[in-house]
Amino acid sequence: MSESRSGRYYQPVHSATQQGGQPDGRGQVREVPEEEVRNYYGRPVLKEPTWEWQIPLYFFTGGLAGASAGLALAARLGGNDMLARRAHLAALAGAGVSPVLLIWDLGRPERFYEMLRVFKPTSPMSVGTWVLSFFGTSTVLAVAHDLLGVLPRLGRISEGVSALLGLPLATYTAVLIADTSVPVWHEARRDLPLVFAASSAASAGAAAAILTPVGDAGPARRLAVGGALLELGAVEFMKRRLGKFLAEPYEEGKPGRSDKLSKALSGIGAAVTAFAGRKSRTAAVAGGALILAGAVCERWSIYEAGFPSSRDPKYTVMPQRERLRDRDGAHRG
Repeated sequence: MSESRSGRYYQPVHSATQQGGQPDGRGQVREVPEEEVRNYYGRPVLKEPTWEWQIPLYFFTGGLAGASAGLALAARLGGNDMLARRAHLAALAGAGVSPVLLIWDLGRPERFYEMLRVFKPTSPMSVGTWVLSFFGTSTVLAVAHDLLGVLPRLGRISEGVSALLGLPLATYTAVLIADTSVPVWHEARRDLPLVFAASSAASAGAAAAILTPVGDAGPARRLAVGGALLELGAVEFMKRRLGKFLAEPYEEGKPGRSDKLSKALSGIGAAVTAFAGRKSRTAAVAGGALILAGAVCERWSIYEAGFPSSRDPKYTVMPQRERLRDRDGAHRG
């Protein structure tokens, strides 16, 4: 694909006959102009996302909260009450910040409440709003029981409910953005949930490793390191499945810089946590902070990649043409 002086993109011509070339008077085939990827009267094919900075932070805090609730339950079942309590506090913090960010983006609190009037299983936004609401309530009850000893039976049930709802809370935002028409999100719909799940696990483990004494933080450190490595691998696998062309928005400009920074922070953080965090609380805090920062940068990279993907018509038109060519080839075969 090449770019003209006007800034419009063209599909490369492999041969004149492939593009409908016409023979000239000497029997030679003359090439016709390359096929142009046009927008519509200067307007973009797709409308750019209207979300602002609150949404990628909401992706991060929601994922942190959901995975922390699962870690808390696993620690409780393993008899590690110290780790369970600290993971519950991280889940509570994430559950408290997430609605604020979501309402902030919506503009008015009543818009959030209006989404609770109807439950639509086919709408990721509706499902996510209900999950977040029930998750927050159950997490508050679980923490109240853990810290104050009140409502023992309800507190134990709430701990399980919070952990159960944590998984969809950590991943539903990936389904939400993949359900849009933004090419780099929609075409990555098979891989984004794994990326978000890995990032959420890394964040939960890192936060718990920061808050918990070294002797009790072993499971948290392993979750942080494993989640960070899985996140790095899942992002690269997602780009490979997208192909070089559709992976461009993730690798160029601001999204590319955020992605590279995320890899550096997560990789260094995982190494520090794995090798030095086992003995030193300072190293555990430093490694955990790096992993958390890497997770934020990765969510930010994915968010930012949606804008150039929507703005430039080539990312919408060219994949459609590829699918049509593949379909026509299959019919001819």
